[in-house]
Amino acid sequence: QALSEIEGMGGGGDNLQEMRVHPLNKRRVDMHGFCNLNGCQRSPYLSARGNFANMFQGSTEEGYRAYHADKYDEDKNPNGIINFGTSENKLCFDLMAKRLTQTDMNLMEPSLLQYPDWKGHLFLREEVARFLTYYCKAPAPLKAENVIVLNGCGSLFSALATVLCDPGEAVLIATPFYGGITQSIFLYGNVKLVYVCLDSKITGTNTRPFQLTVEKLEKALQDAQAEGVTVRALILLNPQNPLGDIYSLSELRDYLEFAKRHELHVIVDEIYMLSVFDESATFHSVLSMDRLPDPQRTHVMWGITKDFAVSGIRFGTLYTENQDVSNAVASLCYFHGVCGPVQHKVAQLLKDRDWINQVYLRANHARLKAAHTYVTDELKTLGVPFLNRNAGFFVWIDFRKYLKTGTFEEELLLWKRFLDNKVLLSCGKAFECSEPGWFRIIFADKTHRLQLGMQRIRKVLEEREQEILAEEKEQPCQSDQEGKADSTDEVIFVSRHQEPTCASNANLGDLIGLLQQQMRSSDWLQKNTAEQFA
Repeated sequence: QALSEIEGMGGGGDNLQEMRVHPLNKRRVDMHGFCNLNGCQRSPYLSARGNFANMFQGSTEEGYRAYHADKYDEDKNPNGIINFGTSENKLCFDLMAKRLTQTDMNLMEPSLLQYPDWKGHLFLREEVARFLTYYCKAPAPLKAENVIVLNGCGSLFSALATVLCDPGEAVLIATPFYGGITQSIFLYGNVKLVYVCLDSKITGTNTRPFQLTVEKLEKALQDAQAEGVTVRALILLNPQNPLGDIYSLSELRDYLEFAKRHELHVIVDEIYMLSVFDESATFHSVLSMDRLPDPQRTHVMWGITKDFAVSGIRFGTLYTENQDVSNAVASLCYFHGVCGPVQHKVAQLLKDRDWINQVYLRANHARLKAAHTYVTDELKTLGVPFLNRNAGFFVWIDFRKYLKTGTFEEELLLWKRFLDNKVLLSCGKAFECSEPGWFRIIFADKTHRLQLGMQRIRKVLEEREQEILAEEKEQPCQSDQEGKADSTDEVIFVSRHQEPTCASNANLGDLIGLLQQQMRSSDWLQKNTAEQFA
């Protein structure tokens, strides 16, 4: 759609017809959510594709640029922007800095300074295979020949989309999802996404908010095929970003069986697998299954960026038994390689099992849990609903009651208001959420930044609440207008995979939070004043 609107903008007009995509309905990528086509300036130096890439941006990029231009610093810039939008673990710099500067990390041999096997140095691929065998609880040792190393999982998504799909073909993915995937697979390979739209309602087969079911996968696939779209693969995020859901083994098997029936590849992103910070939650890797339904079409991704709190070190790994896929991806590793000295450091890190288990994971999980508890306690005090999960660095928050009309335009205004008050969040549109008003907050940060950031969030919400009340007093007939979200009957502090808490099994904190939420969202006091009773 967007490409057709900028036809002739650059020197590559002859190739535009090949790049043009079919009209997309609401279930598939709406590129207008990522591009600023209004008032855009054509560059005579770029092709049509280059101009499009130049405009490919949304709230995520806008906020990220604003943050880097005005970063919060406790001493140098105390009024700067606090970043609760970028999914990074900022809790373990001390541990990682100490480990990465130990003497075993400082090796410089000729082989590390020369071109490696494009799949990665053998010593690293062997270490990755042992690491995944242990932490994914694989029933049999995984093989180094099935391991490929690239500079991050974004590169892996790009490479896999390119070798599994032809331009204009598509991949299934459930919404909301990490929006960077769109950029990874579309800008390079011109591969589209078919959305499996999930919502927060708990009805029928939905036992939790935003639950992915095979029925929803089937419907999205059928709808795409009815419009002539060829779907080649399914992407699964486990643990899920931004929801924090962890799929059960039975769910994973159901999804893989669905893909096998339709001969779809399955790309499983498990980049948060070691960031499950509560013992009550159990992560199951696809690689832990005794038998994969379709091993030749199942491809698993992982990287150190999230689990080891080093987002500045670009390292991702792919495990696939399909040697055709492996060799095709390896041919693209020339563009996405990891430098030799970094490969050595990663291998040394992954083999240090004692330090990982006894020092790092213990401390990391305890710090993540404490930070998560602080943020969710603050949300309960504010009476704000959220999904209470125990994986990843994020909380999926329901701000719908702060939207007067319940539109994505209003959601963006609220997001900008947070940014104006120097706190960066991620709005639901950035994750292609089907319901306006959901936001993601990153909690894996130091206490003083969490405290100040939550103060700034509280200020915005309280101001917005007063504005809505004032507007309703001026227009009382519209106080119950259709479209204003009331989430109290859909999701209140949902814990893991349980249904919404009821009075019989709720703890006191959740009941207090529920009462606060109902008091804040109700207009009973406005409708039933003392004068009316008199």
